[in-house]
Amino acid sequence: MNWQTWKVSFGALLLLAALIGCAYSASRDRAMEVGSWGLSFQTEGERPVGSATMEELAGFDAAYAGDADQSVIYLTFDAGYENGYTERILDVLAAHKVKAAFFVVGNYIQTQPELVRRMAREGHIVGNHTLHHYDMSQISDPDVFRRELQGLEDLYRETVGQELPKYYRPPQGIYSADNLRQAQALGYRTVFWSLAYVDWYQDDQPTSEQAFSKLLPRIHNGAVVLLHSTSATNAAILDELLTRWEQAGYRFGTLDELFSHPSAEAA
Repeated sequence: MNWQTWKVSFGALLLLAALIGCAYSASRDRAMEVGSWGLSFQTEGERPVGSATMEELAGFDAAYAGDADQSVIYLTFDAGYENGYTERILDVLAAHKVKAAFFVVGNYIQTQPELVRRMAREGHIVGNHTLHHYDMSQISDPDVFRRELQGLEDLYRETVGQELPKYYRPPQGIYSADNLRQAQALGYRTVFWSLAYVDWYQDDQPTSEQAFSKLLPRIHNGAVVLLHSTSATNAAILDELLTRWEQAGYRFGTLDELFSHPSAEAA
């Protein structure tokens, strides 16, 4: 092969690689079209199928579960407002020596600064649930998206005197490839979940039995559990829930650990 032929061949290979990369990116983005995060539980005790795969999410520094070979639970709470139960939840977490993550909105930091400071002081991660809890998939302007996240960072810094950990949870679980890419560009890791139940209706709280019927049989290795700190039921059952998960052989990890040990599917 002469030099000219080699240059043409090498150029063709580069073009092919670029086309493959573009095709993969386009395919990944199609898989991440705007939608609400959802789960399909196919086998009790095993990780459910999510709206996107672990591999697809990993490309955006996002995850919904951890290593399926590790008996670890990652406990997270969404906190849009205070309903009088967070102190009790924090007391139970302290008694069990469990570090959780609390995804808060701007109003929560403004109205509950002492609770936010306590979360940070006791070693919990305080994550970004945006300044105003908008449907972020409807925001096309990158500057508006950035202000929603950085505005919460500013509030947290002013309130706690520390930088906000770079973990993001989309309000209502509504996401798109653009959203995830924008959060990634701001240095964030996006956290979905692999176990949750309907606990957010204040006038229709589940009974303890109903909560346990969802949260016990569906727990699985690497579970990212989403609970709402506004739930009276969650505050009432948390001590027993953690005890029963511990008795089943699980330990509790942090989001730092989740992202430092990606699952085999996403590695």
